[in-house]
Amino acid sequence: MFLHSVNLGNLAFYVFMVFMATLGLWDVFFGFEENKCSMSYMFEYPEYQKIELPKKLAKRYPAYELYLYGEGSYAEEHKILPLTGIPVLFLPGNAGSYKQVRSIGSIALRKAEDIDFKYHFDFFSVNFNEELVALYGGSLQKQTKFVHECIKTILKLYKGQEFAPKSVTIIGHSMGGLVARALLTLKNFKQDLINLLITQATPHVAPVMPLDRFITDFYMTVNNYWILNARHINLTTLSVAGGFRDYQVRSGLTFLPKLSHHTSALSVVSSAVPKTWVSTDHLSIVWCKQLQLTTVRAFFDLIDADTKQITQNSKKKLSVLNHHFIRHPAKHFEEKPESDKIYFTFPLANHRKIHTHVYCQSTMLDSNSWIFGCINSTSMCRQGVDLSWKAELLPTIKSMMLRLQDYPSLSHLVVYVPSIHGSKVTIGLRCYQNVLGILMVNFKNWFGFIYYNTCFLYVLTEEITSIYKLHIPWSYEDSLTIAQAPSSTEISLKLHMAQPENDSHVALLKMYTSSDCRYEVSCVFVVRFHGGALPAYVVSSILLAYGGQLYSLFSTGYCIEYATILDKEAKPYKVDPFVIIIKFLLGYKWFKELWDTLLLPELDAIFLTSQSMCFPLVSLILFLFGTCTAYWSGLLSSASVRLLSSLWLALKRPSELPKDIKMISPDLPILTIVLIIVSWTTCGALAILLSYLYYVFKVCQISKARMIELCIRHDLYFSSSLFVFSLHRNCEFVYLRRQDTLCNLLGKINLESMTLAKIRKQLNYCNMKLDTARKPPHLISVVYIMFISLSLYSKLLKTASQFPLPLAVGVIAFGSTHLYRVPCFVFIPLLLHALCNFM
Repeated sequence: MFLHSVNLGNLAFYVFMVFMATLGLWDVFFGFEENKCSMSYMFEYPEYQKIELPKKLAKRYPAYELYLYGEGSYAEEHKILPLTGIPVLFLPGNAGSYKQVRSIGSIALRKAEDIDFKYHFDFFSVNFNEELVALYGGSLQKQTKFVHECIKTILKLYKGQEFAPKSVTIIGHSMGGLVARALLTLKNFKQDLINLLITQATPHVAPVMPLDRFITDFYMTVNNYWILNARHINLTTLSVAGGFRDYQVRSGLTFLPKLSHHTSALSVVSSAVPKTWVSTDHLSIVWCKQLQLTTVRAFFDLIDADTKQITQNSKKKLSVLNHHFIRHPAKHFEEKPESDKIYFTFPLANHRKIHTHVYCQSTMLDSNSWIFGCINSTSMCRQGVDLSWKAELLPTIKSMMLRLQDYPSLSHLVVYVPSIHGSKVTIGLRCYQNVLGILMVNFKNWFGFIYYNTCFLYVLTEEITSIYKLHIPWSYEDSLTIAQAPSSTEISLKLHMAQPENDSHVALLKMYTSSDCRYEVSCVFVVRFHGGALPAYVVSSILLAYGGQLYSLFSTGYCIEYATILDKEAKPYKVDPFVIIIKFLLGYKWFKELWDTLLLPELDAIFLTSQSMCFPLVSLILFLFGTCTAYWSGLLSSASVRLLSSLWLALKRPSELPKDIKMISPDLPILTIVLIIVSWTTCGALAILLSYLYYVFKVCQISKARMIELCIRHDLYFSSSLFVFSLHRNCEFVYLRRQDTLCNLLGKINLESMTLAKIRKQLNYCNMKLDTARKPPHLISVVYIMFISLSLYSKLLKTASQFPLPLAVGVIAFGSTHLYRVPCFVFIPLLLHALCNFM
């Protein structure tokens, strides 16, 4: 019956949208390189020593614990406290385990053994009971306070030691990095307790899926504090994103805000990290051997020889992090590099007249100085500059491009090659009039900025090893590709962060290959990273269809089927123009003041614009996908109700026509009170689920009764045990047609409100009050079971039919990036719908 009501043109459109959505999902989950991370293994059996917390603290946080990681003899020695190393605290993320610390902890232990434990790190880890804080933000503040207590407890373990630490280093994975940043917002927290913060795949900008107001409020508090107090925050922070493979947290959400007065924050993508050069997914970023090796090298270079702890010098910390995570010059880190060596030289004077650049590369990948410049020398270099710090490390070579104009005093260039027995070293030195091998790619588009770009580069290489590096100046989303010669190589370049409006840089594709290689560039523009807004557009489409049904019922007494009314009413021109007009008016001061006076929240379109994610066509495309999703979910809902009714009737068939079913039963007040109690004492999402199941039960009961009545009228009930579903086409009941829409609408709200997974862990610790946003859930629960019946002659029917349209606009305006607001917009028409039973 559902498919019969849709014309073939609309059906073809819905099938086409499913095809496009399938292509998009394939690109998200499979359209990237294979996992090139090496697994990090433990050489000895890992042990996790539980740190005893003060009794008051353990009683206040019964679900949380603190552990010390160790292996073998190290674990045995440190079972007897106090400790003597450098403390590092690992914070797991959403549903993360405290055992994830073992990868970096084991690598750091091996590094300490190599230097005979001259320095070593003690790795601690917090057990957050694998809470789903990305789905429910009510636990984030509690986690932050517990981490504060853990830091104080950790520092007490070093009391009485000669080099006792006064601060800790924190590594935060996913939401654990946000919890670490939130420490600074606590009233009694001292900033000096943290000397370095490294976050891995942490969504700093905004939550991936804002499912409740707690998580958005938490983000607002943390980010506002860091922006307003940037001048006073001296905490060196490094944010590492996973890159293309991390489809859970896109790289654009991980970049810390760049402020002119806050220079101690760095952001980078793992594929751009020297000696890592691989993209990681959301989980492998904590065990990727290449990345953890880089992190451990940075840790040991950060140690102050005098205090035997992490240095307190902010400049040195930034210098070390830049060295290991941003640009590696193929040298060991030196705080004061030497540059007074004397070598035989080669003149540059003749080349300055006709060339602008000098390029040099070497296959010797040691970490010694290898290229120098002589200042105003004739035959001997008596005053030199070590240019090795200007070089760049690549997987198979180290290279340097020198613009002669920037070094007017250089008279000679020296390339030093150490004597290596049995090894072949290749040195290349070229002068260019113009820079070759660099392709400048401008990702501006035809109609604003499309947020996600894909370029494919096809390169035919000669018999040499070629390296292709994409450099994104504004986000460090660099990626490297090595082409084995001879071959045709395809390079997929995907941007996760839009170019800032005030940034004039362009993306560079550096090709370390033959000058006569052939290449072809093709760009495909795809809308991505807007999936979080799709549920709002689905609900908006259903609301428009719902309003159309109510108006048809009021004006003609006939309720149009869901699929037909969805095609007629769910139009983007009924919603988008209003949002665009409001956004335009908010640019005027008088309208903005009026908006703030009315205490209206920020328009979601403005928030998306601030993230460079809003362009003219994105809303239209999302609306089309939302309507398509509403259609197919309506089909699934309708088919499910009829299938359940048929199965129910097949299992239990009455011998006579049932009496009229009373939808408002005598036990309704008792059921309402029970649902309110469930919502108030445990979880509002649980109450919504129970009330929705009760509603589906009632709808199936009505559908069963109508099927019996229809079959008896056609003399089929007693002659066959199987019922022909085609008979439903003649079953044009106003009630059931309206239920297709309501089941679909309530199902969406149920899915958006459901965070029941958090119950599993928290109930173990007698934490029954799982959320405090109980008013919307228990009110919606009451409405669910009240509006099951609707009088066709209600005085409120006309009023109820006028509300869905403006509420559909409100869902897009305020719920596309704040999904927890969507149920509030749905509650109003449901309440009016319920009141139609009594007026």
